[in-house]
Amino acid sequence: MIELAASILAADFAHLADEVALVERGGATILHVDIMDGHFVPNITFGPPVVKALRPITKLPLDCHLMVENPDDFIQDFAEAGADMMSVHQEVCRHLHRTLQQIVHHGMLPAVVLNPATLVDTLVEVLPMLHHVLVMSVNPGFGGQKFLPLALDKIAHLVELRDEMGLNFRIEVDGGVAHDTVAQVVEAGADMLVAGSAIFSPGKTEQNAVEFLKLARAAGSVPVA
Repeated sequence: MIELAASILAADFAHLADEVALVERGGATILHVDIMDGHFVPNITFGPPVVKALRPITKLPLDCHLMVENPDDFIQDFAEAGADMMSVHQEVCRHLHRTLQQIVHHGMLPAVVLNPATLVDTLVEVLPMLHHVLVMSVNPGFGGQKFLPLALDKIAHLVELRDEMGLNFRIEVDGGVAHDTVAQVVEAGADMLVAGSAIFSPGKTEQNAVEFLKLARAAGSVPVA
């Protein structure tokens, strides 16, 4: 199933509840929340209070992507705020397996993020634990960046590993996924598509989501040679 994870980083924060309602009507099935600390990435965004504020206004799963230096310190806080999924960067997890165990212990679905310069094979040992792998198709820290094609090879490699290992983790892609790139991302094997700038736009948000999903699902219905 191809899913749209609407990234609220691109939403109008002054009307966040309305923005969430629009992407829901447009077919989004996940809300993606980028957590940045100004250290691991050069930007600061949301904390647990924003997740807590989102929880009562939507039934969609809240997918929290932690771009922070010490993710272990925040696992419980985001779980208590209402997060459903949590993805962490292996570069900042001293004991990645333990971190993933803690995410599961707190009732969330675990994921690991691959930055553009991070090799897929660094995750082989933990792949059986994961709900999904998040492939960054831009360098993390800011929205609106241009898609990096090198992500396509990583997606394809993950598909191969999943088949070889008999696993069922999902593949999420974040960064520059828009109407002109979504088909190639889906054709490579991704099924959770993070989109922000391509979706949120005054007066066009709902229709953007509808059109984005139409393109994605059309690409997903074409057999891969």
